[in-house]
Parts: sequence; C-alpha cells; structure tokens
Amino acid sequence: MLDLKLILETKKLIDPYIYETLLDHSVYLSTNKRNIYFKNEGLQHSKSFKLRGAFSKLLRLTETEKQNGVVAVSSGNHGIAVSYACKVLNIENVLIFVPKNTPASKTEKIEHYGAKLIIEGDTYDEAHHIGMRYVNEHQMTYVDAYDNDPLIYAGQGTAGLEIMMKQPTIDTIIVPVGGGGLITGIGTAAKAINPKVRIIGIQTEACPAMKASMEENILYSKYPSKPSLCEALIGGIGELAYERSQDIIDDILLVKEETIKKVIKHMITKEKLIIEASSCTVIAALMDHPEYDFGKETALLLSGSNIDTELMIQLIK
Repeated sequence: MLDLKLILETKKLIDPYIYETLLDHSVYLSTNKRNIYFKNEGLQHSKSFKLRGAFSKLLRLTETEKQNGVVAVSSGNHGIAVSYACKVLNIENVLIFVPKNTPASKTEKIEHYGAKLIIEGDTYDEAHHIGMRYVNEHQMTYVDAYDNDPLIYAGQGTAGLEIMMKQPTIDTIIVPVGGGGLITGIGTAAKAINPKVRIIGIQTEACPAMKASMEENILYSKYPSKPSLCEALIGGIGELAYERSQDIIDDILLVKEETIKKVIKHMITKEKLIIEASSCTVIAALMDHPEYDFGKETALLLSGSNIDTELMIQLIK
C-alpha cells in the first residue's frame, strides 16, 4: 500500500544509492511575496528522479528474479535509471524498450550503463505496447515506470519526504506530470506530513492526459499528443496515479511549448542550471499563469537534466 510508512521504509532502503538533493533558493524567480526553491533531481547519478523508483524496486528483488533479468519501457530517464541501478546491483540481463523519438542524450546513457536497448514504436504508448508483449512472453521482472507499482511510487515519493523534512514551511509543491508516478508519490508523502500543502501538477498543452482524466473521470492510459519538446511527459497516465489523483493533486495547469523553450534558455543563462524540457514546465507555469496563487514558500521539482544537446545549443543561439 502506498502510504507514508512505505515511503519512509523506502527512503531508508535507497539512501545509500541516491543523493538527497538540496532545496536551492532562486534569486531570479523569488519575489518579495514568494520564495521559490528548486529541488533539482538532475543531480542524481542518472540525471533524473527516476533513480529513486528504480532502486526501490530493484533492491527488493529476489536472487531468482535478479538472475532472470528485468525489462523496462521508457521515454528515456526511467531506462537510464534502471540500467544504472542494475549495473550497481550486478543485475546483468536488462532490456530497455524506448520509442523512436527518444533523444540520443538518453539512449547513449542507457547503453553506457550496460542495458540492451530496443528502439520500437513512434510514441511512448506504442513502445509500451511492444514492451509489455515481450514481458508477457518471457520470465523476466517488469520494472514499471509509472503505472501500478507502489514500490516505484514510493521511491519517487522520497523526494517529497525530503522537501517537507528539509523545510516544513513549504506550502506549495509544483511537479511536472507525465505518467503521474512522481506527483502521486510526492503528494502522498507531503500531505501525510502536512495535509494543507498544495500539490500543483504541470503538463504541456501538447498532452494534457492527467488534466483530462481528472476533469472527465476517465483513466486515459493512452493519450494522443501534439509535437512536444517534453518527450518524458507524452502519453497516458498510470492506474495508481489516476486512483489517487483527486486526493493528491489540487490543480493541474497547462503550459505552452514556446514558453518551455524560453525557460530552457533562462535556466542556463540566469540560474546556471542545465535541465531538460520536462523539468522546465514548472518554471513555465509561473510565466504562463502570472496571476495564479502559487503560495508563499514554493518548491519546484526539477525532474531531470538529460536535455538533447542540439536542442540546447539551438535555443541558446
């Protein structure tokens, strides 16, 4: 069961393998009415928060499961995390399925850490369908990216636990939303500690799957998308995320792709941080919704820093 107890147990389990990333005050985004803090998960070994969930799952495998190997389906960051964690834990038989639009900055790292990379499908949802068919045909453990595994959600939730333990005055946490595992885990931990804390999810206008699911009371496990810089946020949402959404998520805001481009440049030239487009959505929300009440002590979850190099150079120029 996904609750604070499981998240606390998970933090103790994975602490030797991950960084407790800091809450870093933003000079440029803070005002005299609001303090903004970055929790930059791009500083993890795999350059994203996904390492938390990967270690949470893999550290609990039996020896037989490790020997049989693992499979993951990913838009990039989850695959990197699983590949890295398996290398650390000496799990040798590792397959990662990714869609064709996965940036080279991510596929190169998946292979670097030792996993076998399989590129299939034009979208994440297509890659997921192909990967799950493989899982069903082989005796390997599936390491879920976001759908329905409480152990994965608990791993992601340790980031929320750290925010509230580090700074109990935080009244709002803003989180990018793809499949929903990150915001659900963070919200579960944060609201258990302080039920009044607001959890705000951010999605690109190109793929508002969570917003549509919550408004229409329909689980969109697959969702059509327009072209987007945020490949990590494209596709449907997870079953457990949908089940918890009404209790965990206080609001979902959408941001423009053009604003995300501006934020990438702002973060590099002003904040001196390299973060990927999906992470930039939380800053884009401040720009696209200037009249919105984002609280007085606000934490922005920067989900990863595996940005495509060519995109980064292009936007700087």
